[in-house]
Amino acid sequence: MNIFFVALVLLCVVTVAAPWRVVSEDNEEQHRLLVNTTFVKNARAGGALCLDGSLPAYHLHRGFGAGLNNWLLQFEGGGWCNDLPSCLERAQSRRGSTRYMTKFEVFSGILSSNASQNPDFYNWNRVKLRYCDGASFTGDAIFDNGTTRLHFKGQKIWEAIIHDLLPKGLGKARKALLSGCSAGGLATFHHCDNFAKYLPTNASVKCLSDAGFFLDGRDVSLNHTMRYFVKSLVTLQGVEKNLNRNCTSTLFFPDLCFFPQYVLRYISTPYFILNSAYDVFQFHHTLVPPSADMHGHWNKCKLDPAACTPPQIAILQAFRLDMLATLRPFAIYSGRGGMFINSCFAHCQSESQDTWFEDDSPRINNKTIAEAVGDWYFSRTRSKEIDCPYPCDTTCHNLIPYPRGNANRRLNSKVFSCYTSFPASHSKAIL
Repeated sequence: MNIFFVALVLLCVVTVAAPWRVVSEDNEEQHRLLVNTTFVKNARAGGALCLDGSLPAYHLHRGFGAGLNNWLLQFEGGGWCNDLPSCLERAQSRRGSTRYMTKFEVFSGILSSNASQNPDFYNWNRVKLRYCDGASFTGDAIFDNGTTRLHFKGQKIWEAIIHDLLPKGLGKARKALLSGCSAGGLATFHHCDNFAKYLPTNASVKCLSDAGFFLDGRDVSLNHTMRYFVKSLVTLQGVEKNLNRNCTSTLFFPDLCFFPQYVLRYISTPYFILNSAYDVFQFHHTLVPPSADMHGHWNKCKLDPAACTPPQIAILQAFRLDMLATLRPFAIYSGRGGMFINSCFAHCQSESQDTWFEDDSPRINNKTIAEAVGDWYFSRTRSKEIDCPYPCDTTCHNLIPYPRGNANRRLNSKVFSCYTSFPASHSKAIL
């Protein structure tokens, strides 16, 4: 009995202390890789703190074998806050404080350590940077009115995490990929070239944005809802000084450089853009924000593309054309760039295993996202894939968020009926 008790205690200690562990659940066929949290303990000295003043954090799963000296850093996503009420609310959640974050994070998709699920990056050092600043790791300001204090220190958090990782092997990386999803994908545009400067000059350094190509476009009421949101965010969080200087010195409104379409041309590091042409977040917040649809004419369409009326489909097709037109210079002139622009109603496709690399994953020209990214990174073949318009792609995993909660539901793209693509001018219609 005593021997059993000692063995049990030792097992518990190893499980808690290990930086990562693999567990299985009764309802899952495959094991899940759970990676423990690492707090940046010296961040406080440099003022690199989350909104509520807690320490920033990341999750690191060590590489092995041939990937021992290769590194993949993934920015976590999670929207933004652009005023004091929204930032105060955010500071009391996992989006603004590491105190509310889960201790372990599931690593899947591009972060998976399984060669059959992530063939090109499974054995790399993989890091997930937790997001707790509300400005895509770009802010540098403090709000303090004597009773309330908010730390807008995303830029400092980025620097603190990098400096924490450099002596752990990142400083000797042979290959590196900076990636991110959503607001994290946007962060890659702002930190890509800076990331390359930290690494050896002979290292192969590239960047990937997943669902981070947020357009500066008008909504269905002809208002620049997203532009005004970004302007208030940039002002509140002291972002402008951390935006690309070549961009800010060129534009009359420098805060617009927060949008990827204006800064992309100034990025010299090889870049890959993964995005849906019907990105669900942009559909719901840029194209048809609640303020532009007060009477709920778009509610059914937002929940199910099959419920969209022909005029609504026309506006969605115009949004796709706007995105492709904005990306056209990159597609034509970027010799080292890559693209995967599919026609699925989705948002973030690299961290989810079923959209990254599975037998039924989304494809363009019979190529999965994982294969397209791998072909681009390792220069195996040209990798600029653009999908045909919705609803022609039957491989899509159309993920439409429920109006309440964070749950998504997958729709069968094969049952959708076909509509004709309309010119971009139809995006100005008010329904």
